[in-house]
Amino acid sequence: MILAENGFDVWISNIRGTRFSRRHTHLDSNQPDYWNWTWDDLVMHDLPSVVGLVFKQTGQKVHYVGHSMGTLIALASFSEGKQIDKVKSAVLLSPIAYLSHMTTALGVLTARSFVGEITTMFGIAEFNPKGARVGNFLKALCVSHGVDCYDLLSAFTGKNCCLNGSTVDLFLKNEPQSTSTKNLVHMAQTVRDGRLAKYDYGNANFNLDHYGELKPPVYDLTKIPHDLPLFLSYGGKDALSDVKDVATLLDSLKLHDVSKLHVQYVKDFAHADFIMGITAKDVVYNQIVAFFRDLH
Repeated sequence: MILAENGFDVWISNIRGTRFSRRHTHLDSNQPDYWNWTWDDLVMHDLPSVVGLVFKQTGQKVHYVGHSMGTLIALASFSEGKQIDKVKSAVLLSPIAYLSHMTTALGVLTARSFVGEITTMFGIAEFNPKGARVGNFLKALCVSHGVDCYDLLSAFTGKNCCLNGSTVDLFLKNEPQSTSTKNLVHMAQTVRDGRLAKYDYGNANFNLDHYGELKPPVYDLTKIPHDLPLFLSYGGKDALSDVKDVATLLDSLKLHDVSKLHVQYVKDFAHADFIMGITAKDVVYNQIVAFFRDLH
């Protein structure tokens, strides 16, 4: 809304599997095959479709804005030289590329306990946090490991500083949304392996079939074009996009043109503050608008 009020043409996409994006040419969301995807597929298919559509409709390069997984798919895509011809700049809020230092209790627990692999064995293709089967699984996880899941938002994101009750209530009516269990397996691999790579099929022969290599190929973030304008904003209290992991990301961008890389550190912000914080407009969004204006 802030961008629209500032005269920008705003396009909003939804990641597949959410209730806003469940249609398919021939599959139904009740079928396991519908959920046979990870964020690799978002990089390969969905992001190019969205960016390509906007570019075709407007005839202009786009300013990309992503939060959390939205940053991951953008970074992976840019590292492979994709979308660069259609993107003018990218804003990455709470960037996640590396997740080895993630401190969110529930996030670490699910990743370390192979949540994806476990739920795959249970035959859950759709990971719906509001569904009974996944809900029972999460409750059992919380009880058995002493994690405080009463405040599920904080259990995943860290202690947010600047949320108000009415905003959170509205958020929780719509979130969290479904994703594929396979996608969570992929995220768990990123946490455990400490590398940003394509999905590991867990078997050298399967990987060989898919990639022509025994191990999944790595997304090399040093290959992101050094002259692509980037605005990164991250929080000191963010348990998902941990400061140490952002430092690893910034290290991979150390050869970036200094004038093209804008980094903002917000000491008190956690993961959800960037999208719902009552101070986010003054602290972050106004800086984003200024960043875009400087590029025109």
